[in-house]
Amino acid sequence: MAAGLVVVMALGVSAAHADDLKDKQRQIDRQVKGARADLDASSSQLRKAAARLEAAHEQLSVAKTRLATARGKVEVAQERDAEMQVELAQAEADLAEAEVALTQGQADRETQRHRVANTIADMYAEGDPDLIAFSSMLDAVSAEDLTRRDGVRDVIVGQEARAYDQLKAAEVLLEVTEDQVTEARDDVAEQREAAAEHLQVMQELATEQQAAKDSVVALVVERRDARVDARKARAKDLVKLRKHMKQQDRIEEMLRKRAARARARALARAQARSAPGGPSTGLLAMPVDGYVTSPFGYRTHPIYKYWGLHDGIDFGGGGCGTPLRASAPGRVVASYSSSVYGNRLVVDHGLLGGKGIATIYNHASGYTVGVGDQVTEGQVIGYMGDTGWSTGCHLHFTVMANGQAVDPMNWF
Repeated sequence: MAAGLVVVMALGVSAAHADDLKDKQRQIDRQVKGARADLDASSSQLRKAAARLEAAHEQLSVAKTRLATARGKVEVAQERDAEMQVELAQAEADLAEAEVALTQGQADRETQRHRVANTIADMYAEGDPDLIAFSSMLDAVSAEDLTRRDGVRDVIVGQEARAYDQLKAAEVLLEVTEDQVTEARDDVAEQREAAAEHLQVMQELATEQQAAKDSVVALVVERRDARVDARKARAKDLVKLRKHMKQQDRIEEMLRKRAARARARALARAQARSAPGGPSTGLLAMPVDGYVTSPFGYRTHPIYKYWGLHDGIDFGGGGCGTPLRASAPGRVVASYSSSVYGNRLVVDHGLLGGKGIATIYNHASGYTVGVGDQVTEGQVIGYMGDTGWSTGCHLHFTVMANGQAVDPMNWF
């Protein structure tokens, strides 16, 4: 029963301090969980942003291809339009020549017509009986109408007949030429209009494709910016997660050390109970993580070589700066510097096991508490040092029971 009580008390730490550490652990665990969720979310957003950017790049590639095709069609249309311009210019030049020839032919035809008309008039004046049928119209019709009358060719001969034939041939040729000129003009104009319309369509297509490309470029820029933002968000979440994980590791390490100290105290108490000199009470916790370098009892002083009582236990193993912890709840009643003990701190624990108990922490490099402060078991109250009569960094730990130094091992 007593042994079980000793083990339970040995494994215990300051309840308030332990609970506070556990609360911090639960809090940081929640923060780590939240940070992981944030990182997962931002990583997902980054993957989506990268995929959207890749899709936009593919759209841009298609848009560039379509724009290049449209521009190629525009170039072909421009070349065709230029060819049509040349053809139109040539056709217009040919048309101009034809019109000149037509004008000249019309003039020649009029000359021939007047010659034939004059011949008919002269023959009539000379009393040619074949022209009696035309006598009624000589003064009433024009030369053109006269030369177009049926039967005129039959009454004229010789040179005049040839002139008449040339006139009729010129009229036929002029009619054909006029039709050809008109047809050529209409055909060239139609082709020119078609080429211009095709060029306009191609230019509109190129404009549309340019607008589409510009739109995709804007989309690429937008999605590239979105990916940058997503990367920044993920990096921020990663930093936050690492920070929380570092805090988590630190708290877990503190808990591991606390558990190790509890095991060390349990072991020390068990060793004290089995060692000669009296049973262990289990009322005090180990004041430092370390091992005993010099026990309580008479010995030769390591510096001055005299035989005397070593009124405490020396602990080493952690080096200067190792935390010193209160062995039990109590109040600081003294804190001063001694040439022998160096920096010294005295904590009054009141009645323990029916005796007035105080613990003294010697040779410290410094303390975190002062006179009048209340301390809890396991609370850091100072740090191991090498002040006073000392051969190295260690803690000289003294337990006073009713004002007398006793073996601390009997109280762990």
